[in-house]
Amino acid sequence: MAFQVTDVQKALKGADYPMAGPDLAELAKSNGAGDDLVEALRGLREVEGPNGVMKELKGELGGPTGD
Repeated sequence: MAFQVTDVQKALKGADYPMAGPDLAELAKSNGAGDDLVEALRGLREVEGPNGVMKELKGELGGPTGD
């Protein structure tokens, strides 16, 4: 599943980096993220900031489709 960058950013609002996957997943869940995104974040290693999250999820990020 592809995640929208803006959805990831909303899910991680208030993150206090560095953070590991399980902590990111819990934050995302508390911010109302969908289960797919929560599970994708849970598997991440510790990241230093939002750019690290995006780098880890790069294969699963999508953008506007224009449809």
